[in-house]
Amino acid sequence: MNKIGFDNQKYLSLQSEKIQERIDAFGDKLYLEFGGKLFDDYHASRVLPGFEPDSKIKMLLKLKAIAEILVVISANDIVKNKYRSDLGITYDADVIRLIDIFKSKGLYVGSVVMTMYQPQPAVDGFIKRLENLGVKVYKHYAIEGYPSDVAKIVSEEGYGRNEYVPTKRRLVIVTAPGPGSGKMATCLSQLYHENLRGVKAGYAKFETFPIWNIPLSHPVNVAYEAATADLNDVNMIDPYHLDAYGTLAVNYNRDVEIFPVVSAMLERILGYSPYKSPTDMGVNMAGNCIVDDDACKQASKNEILRRYYAALCDAKKGRVAKEVVAKLELLMSKSGISVEDRKAVAHALEKAEKTGAPAVAIELNDGRIVTGKTGELLGASAACLLNALKLLGGIDDSIQLISPTIIEPLQYLKVKHMGAVNPRLHTDEVLMALSICAVNDPKAKKAVAQLDKLKNCEVHSTVMLAHVDERTFKSLGMHLTCEPQRHVVVSEQV
Repeated sequence: MNKIGFDNQKYLSLQSEKIQERIDAFGDKLYLEFGGKLFDDYHASRVLPGFEPDSKIKMLLKLKAIAEILVVISANDIVKNKYRSDLGITYDADVIRLIDIFKSKGLYVGSVVMTMYQPQPAVDGFIKRLENLGVKVYKHYAIEGYPSDVAKIVSEEGYGRNEYVPTKRRLVIVTAPGPGSGKMATCLSQLYHENLRGVKAGYAKFETFPIWNIPLSHPVNVAYEAATADLNDVNMIDPYHLDAYGTLAVNYNRDVEIFPVVSAMLERILGYSPYKSPTDMGVNMAGNCIVDDDACKQASKNEILRRYYAALCDAKKGRVAKEVVAKLELLMSKSGISVEDRKAVAHALEKAEKTGAPAVAIELNDGRIVTGKTGELLGASAACLLNALKLLGGIDDSIQLISPTIIEPLQYLKVKHMGAVNPRLHTDEVLMALSICAVNDPKAKKAVAQLDKLKNCEVHSTVMLAHVDERTFKSLGMHLTCEPQRHVVVSEQV
C-alpha cells in the first residue's frame, strides 16, 4: 500500500522551467493566477502519492529572486463573513495568515487588492488593519456589464478606474483565500495598466487540477470533480484546444465558458491573443510526473470515497445540499467504486453492532484492520488509536498502556472543572497521557515510537466525531471518514 505514484522532484524542476519560459515569452513580466492552495495542498498529496503538500511553495522558492506575491480578497466576502471550512477561519483572517506564512518562507509580499470595493464599515476596517500592519492595499471596483461588455471593461471606465498596483518583480503570483475572489480580473486589470505604461506583461494560470494531459475519466480528474462537487464544477474536453490542435485536453467548465471573453480582453489589451485555448493559458506539468498510474488511480478512488462520506456528514449538518451527495454517488458509479471498497467501514459497523455503541476502525498501511469500542474511560477513537499503536509495536493487547489511575484524574478535571459533558478521553488527551507514561514505561515509549507509522492509514467512525478528534487524526496524517450519525452524550458522574 501507499506506493509512490508521483515524482515530486521532477515536478518542481519542470514546473519552474515552464513558468520561466512563460515569463520570457511575454518579455517583462508575468501575472500568474494561482488556483487552489499555494501550500498545504493535501488533496494533491492524497491523489498523487509522492506529491508533497508544500510542493508549490518549494517551486516558488526556486523562483523567489524574481517573484512577488499579490493577495486578492473580495469585499463581498468580508461583508458576508465568508470562511474557509477546512481551517474554520474567515477569508479576511486567512489573508493575514497567508501574508505571515509567505513572509516566513522568505517570499516577498507586495500588496493586497480589495476587489468589488465600495465603502462599508467591515471592509474599510479591514483595509485599515492591513495598513496598520504595513501592508499596502489597492482598490478595484465592480464594472457594469462584466464580463460580457469587453469594450467597456477594457477602457478608462472599466479597468481604468481600478487603482494600479505597482509591482517590482518579473513574476507576480496572484493568489486568494478561496474561489470567486477576483484573481483573474485583477491580473487582466494589471495587464491593462502595464500596457499603458509600456510594460510587456502577460497572463497565465497555474491550476493543478484537472490534469489536462490525462484522460477525462481518469480517477485523478474525477477526484477533482468530487472535491469541487459543491461548486458544480464539471471536467470536460477543451473544445478550443481540440479545434486548434486536434488534440484532446481536459479542462473544466468555468474556464471553457469564460475563454472567449478572456481571449477578447487579451486581444484588446495586447493587440493580440497569445492563446488558442483555455488549456494554453495553463502552466501545469503534473501529468508529466506520474510514474505509477495504478497507484494514482487507487489513491484517487479512495479520495472519491472520502469526499462522499464528507458530503454525507455535511448534508446532515445542513452545510451542503443533497444534490452534492447525489453528484458524488454518480462519480462513484462512474469510477466503478462503492462504500464496500473502503475496508474500515464494514469493520467499524460490525464492531458498533456488537457493542451497541459507537466504534472506530483503522486500516493500517500493511492492510491489517484494528477496531476500537466506546468504553467507560476512553472514546472509540482513542481506544482504536491505542490498539493500533499496540499492534504496530508488537505489544500484547492485554497490556494497559495508560493506567486508570492516570485517566480518572483527567476525567475528573474535564467534568468537574472544565465543564465537559463527556468524561471519556479524546484522542489528543490520550496521546498526551501516553507520552507522560512513556517517561518511565518502556512499553508506552515503544507505542509512542509507532506514531509515524499511522500516516496515510484509513480511519472510519460509525458516528461524526468531535472536532478535536478530527484534528488529531488529520495531524497524524490519517484519512478519516464518518457515518452521518450524531452521537448524543449523556452526562455521567466520574
